[in-house]
Amino acid sequence: MKFMNIFISVYHVLRDLFISPFQRSVKSKEQTKKNKKKKAVKEDQDLMSEALKNASSLSGKDTNAKLKNVLEDRKSNKEELLTFNYVVKDSYGKTIKSSFDAKSRNEVEAFLVNEGYKVESIELKKKTKWDMEINLGLKFRSGDLSFALTQLSTYIKAGIPLIDSVRILAKQTTKSSHRKVYEKLVFDLVAGESFSRALENQSDAFPRLLINMVKASEMTGDLPTTLDEMSDYYTSIEETRKQMIAALTYPAIIFIFSVVVIAFVLIWVVPNFVTMFSEAGGEIPAITQFTLAASAFLSNYYMYIFIGILVVITTYLLAYKNVKSFRKSMQIFYMKLPIFGTVIIYNEVTMFTKTFAQLLNHSVHITDSMAILSKISNNEVYKEIIANTMNTLSKGGKISESFRGHWAFPIVAYEMLVTGESTGQLGAMMEKVAEHFNSLHRNAVTQIKAFIEPITIIFLATSIGFILLSIFIPMFGLYSAVEGA
Repeated sequence: MKFMNIFISVYHVLRDLFISPFQRSVKSKEQTKKNKKKKAVKEDQDLMSEALKNASSLSGKDTNAKLKNVLEDRKSNKEELLTFNYVVKDSYGKTIKSSFDAKSRNEVEAFLVNEGYKVESIELKKKTKWDMEINLGLKFRSGDLSFALTQLSTYIKAGIPLIDSVRILAKQTTKSSHRKVYEKLVFDLVAGESFSRALENQSDAFPRLLINMVKASEMTGDLPTTLDEMSDYYTSIEETRKQMIAALTYPAIIFIFSVVVIAFVLIWVVPNFVTMFSEAGGEIPAITQFTLAASAFLSNYYMYIFIGILVVITTYLLAYKNVKSFRKSMQIFYMKLPIFGTVIIYNEVTMFTKTFAQLLNHSVHITDSMAILSKISNNEVYKEIIANTMNTLSKGGKISESFRGHWAFPIVAYEMLVTGESTGQLGAMMEKVAEHFNSLHRNAVTQIKAFIEPITIIFLATSIGFILLSIFIPMFGLYSAVEGA
């Protein structure tokens, strides 16, 4: 792209040298105006390439005057943001359709032009009283965060300014929802906001932990190191999530397949034998009577059963999300299950201690760390422990007092917490606790996978075998009666 710009510039110079004086006098004003506009657009379009190749020249580059005026107007204007749908073309000629929240159309146009896009259209999104904003895909998952933070750290280490680094992320992402978030970050950074403040303005997309860690790094002036550490943190979370999915995928498929096969046999296969048994007469075994009754029930009420299951699942999910007491009761129930409960506790302790260690190692105050942990945790049991810890700290007590003897916090973790607290190495000790329980969690997941797979296979074999026996036993009886006759 840079060589293309050089080629275009050389072309303009040669053309100006050889064009006739008469033509120059006629077109000079118009051509000069067009050249300036084209040059400005090209400079913005090539921002990513120039940032990668010549970061030092960009570090002092300011936004254009139009955008600066728009940003000043935004700060002084307290009106509600409006949503504008826009269609633009990037430097590669690719058409991009998205939306942007701003005070006016002029604000959107100034931002898009400054970012190097060729604006095709900008229209105000019409809203009605029935409209409801749906931010589907807006939240960054652990895998997305890990990849983005690694890239951002690499760009900054290479000497590329933060704002240009975020611009690169916005241009290369394939998710429109993520592009919108990056564009809003760029807009806030251009407006003079700090990176942590820009992230906080997009708190629906970024986790509270990342925002606070970036805020702490801005105080120390070591943002790349924090980004690398947070990238490793979210990488480990993503690996844990994938381990759980891998452990449960095969058993879940077997179980669903078993249910479908059993339902198919009972609804469509078994009824074909009912007429034969009724015409043949004779005594029908209890096992066959049970199977025929189950088949008749499913055949007559399968739609009601399906709707009932759907209603139960929906009610459960809504209650779990919105009713705190119900959510806490179910979490306690799950955590006290014989095998699965151990996995949940190991995972919660790993996440708690790893996050706590990250905060402490970045000089975040213990009270502030607990406040952050209470916001990012989804487990009500641990939220209660953290709340008790904050109450204890406010009275001058120790952190370990709230964890002593609690069934959801293993003794090993408690003893290491006490040791770290007494030696002044709490952050380092929490890292060791996180590593230990992360290893235990991986082993427990492997054991669950090894335990569930044969159980599901046995369930399938037993269910199908039971149905086949209930059909074959009376058939053997009918065959014996025919031979005896």
